[in-house]
Amino acid sequence: MKQNGMTLIELMVALLIGLGITLAISSVLIASENHKRSTTSTNDAQQTGTYGYYALDKALRGAGSSIAGSAFPVDVGVLGCHLTVANALTGGIILPRVAAFPQPFAGFLAGVTSTLRVAPVLIGQNQSQDGVSDVIMVMSGSGSAGGVSRQITGGGNANTATLDNTVGFFQNDLLLVSQSGVDDCLMEQVDSAPTPTLNLAGNYYTATGGATSMATLAGSTSTYVTPIGNSGANNVQFMLFGLDNNRTLFSYDLLRNGGGDSVQAIADGVVQMNAIYGLDTNGDGKWDAWAGPGDAGWDINAVMASPAKMKQIVSVRIALVVRGEYYDTTRKTDGTPIPVSPAQLTIFNGLAQQQTINLSVIQQQFRYRVFEFTVPLRNMLLLAGA
Repeated sequence: MKQNGMTLIELMVALLIGLGITLAISSVLIASENHKRSTTSTNDAQQTGTYGYYALDKALRGAGSSIAGSAFPVDVGVLGCHLTVANALTGGIILPRVAAFPQPFAGFLAGVTSTLRVAPVLIGQNQSQDGVSDVIMVMSGSGSAGGVSRQITGGGNANTATLDNTVGFFQNDLLLVSQSGVDDCLMEQVDSAPTPTLNLAGNYYTATGGATSMATLAGSTSTYVTPIGNSGANNVQFMLFGLDNNRTLFSYDLLRNGGGDSVQAIADGVVQMNAIYGLDTNGDGKWDAWAGPGDAGWDINAVMASPAKMKQIVSVRIALVVRGEYYDTTRKTDGTPIPVSPAQLTIFNGLAQQQTINLSVIQQQFRYRVFEFTVPLRNMLLLAGA
């Protein structure tokens, strides 16, 4: 006889229906969570790549500002010069540097950083800490009077430089003092309001280099002063960019503004960064060919030794490989993982500098984005075809 309430069979049916509904909802929630994580991972990679692109594009577009003009139409000795920089905040000479740069730049120039020379842009092949990414060096300024080099009229000394006029110069301006045929160039700082004589002192005052001194250069009418910016405005950017072993993109200030000798993290999740030069081979101000830092005649030392090569570089093409942080655990029925990325990624596709990046089974469980972009060096382009 049926009593009030549910029978055992009805209870079991209800439990079965409830279990089915629970499993269905759980499946939907799991699928939704997986989709959310994969979408978030992809978005993270997108944002990382976009910000990395922004930082590099911003630096490279200004490469050569206030420096490139010193070689057009007459080379006054800035491009390729052996730069000597003092910084009173650090207590001495910071360039040329005796020790290697801090990581991830210790491998830059094979650690022999005293060989560094002035150039709008340089690419050190595989010289980041991870051993496969390049180091990109960028030098740019924002000089007064358009960065036009001025000839010294002689009669100066270790703390003064006499010019025909000092229109456009201001207190705390930074200068490159150079002479064609002289290996060294010196960075100086204007100490006070200029008269026809520039008084030199301050944090970036440099008395002597390896092969010359400010006193010697100031006494020669073959010497030129090139304004590159102002220390108070912090608009002189001599920077390194590279990757560490933890997939982080870093920058380093070669002038050590503020006195510190530390690197600055820019973006996480960058797996690899490589770059190649875009060349104007016939002097018409237009791109003609690509050259990689591993190609014959275009390694970093060859470029530093040749102002003529520097003048040919009118753009830089960069490949950034970025990775999301989410490890996808989706598996087949037999328990083997289902890859969410291909076994190989390609950068500089179709060029002689093409590279293939092989991903392990574990690495294929992450999602990747490849950002490849070309940055025109507007200062070099404007001058190359002039």
